[in-house]
Amino acid sequence: MSARILVCDDEASLREMLQILLRREGYRVDVVDGVHAAREQLGSADPYDVVITDLVMPDGTGMEVLDAVRARSVDTQTLMVTAFATTEQAVEAMRKGAYDYVQKPFRNHELLATLEKALEKRAIVAENQTLRAEVKARWTQGQLIGKSAAMDRLRDLIKRVANATSSVLITGESGTGKEMVARALHFQSPRAERPFVVLNCGAIPENLIESELFGHVKGAFTGATAAREGLFQAAHGGTLFLDEVGELPPPLQVKLLRVLQDRKVRPVGGTAEVDVDVRVVAATNRDVESEVEAGTFREDLFYRLNVIRIEAPPLRDRPEDIPVLAEYFLQKHSALQGRRLEFSPEAMRWLAQQPYAGNVRELENIVERGVTLAPSNTVNREDLGDTHPSKKAVSLTQIPEGRFDLDEYLTQVEKELLFRALDQAEGVRTKAAELLGMSFRQFRYRLAKHISPEVGDVTGD
Repeated sequence: MSARILVCDDEASLREMLQILLRREGYRVDVVDGVHAAREQLGSADPYDVVITDLVMPDGTGMEVLDAVRARSVDTQTLMVTAFATTEQAVEAMRKGAYDYVQKPFRNHELLATLEKALEKRAIVAENQTLRAEVKARWTQGQLIGKSAAMDRLRDLIKRVANATSSVLITGESGTGKEMVARALHFQSPRAERPFVVLNCGAIPENLIESELFGHVKGAFTGATAAREGLFQAAHGGTLFLDEVGELPPPLQVKLLRVLQDRKVRPVGGTAEVDVDVRVVAATNRDVESEVEAGTFREDLFYRLNVIRIEAPPLRDRPEDIPVLAEYFLQKHSALQGRRLEFSPEAMRWLAQQPYAGNVRELENIVERGVTLAPSNTVNREDLGDTHPSKKAVSLTQIPEGRFDLDEYLTQVEKELLFRALDQAEGVRTKAAELLGMSFRQFRYRLAKHISPEVGDVTGD
């Protein structure tokens, strides 16, 4: 169906010309002669795709038309038609939500080109709204997969706390789906239409985390060639998910605590504070209480984050969910590879018997491997591999005779495992750290002990 256009101008000749021009291009066009008529038309008809309005008219201004348009439909795009003397007002109208302005006298092809771009933006806005609605519906209906009592309790708790503004701390082992829980909280909350912003606190170098969170002003440090908003500002009105919050260095813990208390951020190098409306959801796979006792995590920040506690259950505590999850991942990865597959009974039995130290993430990795390696439309037991990446102990078969230096031996084992992990991760340290079940900072600290100054650092954050 062709786009609907409303033209508002007090000049009868211009209204007639635009009506003929736009209808010739296939648009459905209505015309009105002023602000009062525009308000009546906007209130009585379905929302228009674009409104073209003169900026100065006897009974008011195009700014008033713009206000009426946005009150009726925020998706409708507005084009201002202005004389040279009123371009400043047109620019101000753009700041308030108008798409663009066209200066009189204008060429027909210039107006049509601007109109086409406005319609393209209108289509993008509508598509984004549809996608947001679909995402919200998925999470509202239950993107957290599982039929176990543990998952029922988890979904019920999320539903009960989603509308609150309190901070949430999600705890649980690696691979249990803590980010999924955070997303479910966001999309079931009144903030669902606003941004959901994620920061992995263990994946950002310490000297960049403050700027990443709070932003910086131009010239705040070497390389800061322009001002930049931080993630708190990017998440304004929505949710900021701080994954692996236990990795925050102590100075940043203090600054995060202040933001949670005051709801204001100060960009690096700046003097002015900026108000932020953000719900903070944090997650960690560490024993935070033990870290508080050890003095590595601030007690006051812990209590500020731990207003509401949600525990993501490990997969071993809900074995009845393994077949459901396995089928879900099978369909997901089959679709990605353009195939239609099913599990053999032996493959499903084997999957149901595994310990899954890596939890849901490990199960998905195994299923993805099976989908990739299956030569037929059936994923068999052998396609899943003989081993899976659960943690295995490194053991010494016997103690050597003579003097044995345990510290030296453990140092060599550590070095070998670190470099093996780096090799397997193709030099990417964050992946290597994950392979060894440690944080990025723990990995970097341990690796630094085994790298000589001549070799330098290892690339691949």
